[in-house]
Amino acid sequence: MTRTRLALFGGASAFYLAIVVAVLLSTWLVTLDWKIMLFRPYQQWPELHAFLDYYVVLGQRGPTAVMVAAWLGWRSWRQHTLRPLLCLGAALLLLNVSVGAVKLGLGRLGPHYATQVGSAELFAGGDIFPSGHTANAVVTWGILAYLATTPRARRYLSALSAVVALGVGLTTVYLGTHWLSDVVLGWAAGLLVLLALPWCEPLLAVAESWILAMRDRLRERLRDRRRLVPSLPVASGGPRPAFFPQRPAGGEEPVRETVGVARGRTPATRG
Repeated sequence: MTRTRLALFGGASAFYLAIVVAVLLSTWLVTLDWKIMLFRPYQQWPELHAFLDYYVVLGQRGPTAVMVAAWLGWRSWRQHTLRPLLCLGAALLLLNVSVGAVKLGLGRLGPHYATQVGSAELFAGGDIFPSGHTANAVVTWGILAYLATTPRARRYLSALSAVVALGVGLTTVYLGTHWLSDVVLGWAAGLLVLLALPWCEPLLAVAESWILAMRDRLRERLRDRRRLVPSLPVASGGPRPAFFPQRPAGGEEPVRETVGVARGRTPATRG
């Protein structure tokens, strides 16, 4: 953790706390939420609805995690290291724990389920604050910039992930599935996860060493089992030994005797 990263982490944490307090106290931010909700952007620009319905998938955890994991898996195979995949797993774990705890703790309802105009709709059994779509977009696409190997690639990927995360967040506001404050807090939550990743690096290094050691042990066990398989010697040019009896030449079945009848005696005739 560099001083710059620590300063960014402290600033993002203060901003995160300020947004939560502003919503708890029903300040101007909640008023802005309601103004945008009652404006109904999806009715103002209906021609964008079809495209944005697909675009918002870039913030869904399942599809994005599969796409990014496939790319990072290829990188892990090429570079002979598990660090890319372990970083993605740690980032998603931190995201689920941190965002999920706040969602369940504050229990905010979304715009479509709001019950009182002007209310913050907190502690009502919802799970909308902060926006999981937005935070996931920041983390999933931002991890590509975090793992970039050159400064140039890091700059380009940082700009790309920022544009995608910004678009996903605003799309949820357009569709009416999130308040604006949900999206702003989602941006901060995702950024905090990315900034906290360097603290996880020592643990990830230990996990990688343990996994690779277990892999090597498994390989040794498989090699030992192959060595213990018995092998029968075969004479040069001779037939290979068979584990099952072979049929005689000509394909005829071997002669079988009747069970229970002694040789040289005829069975007694029944009266």
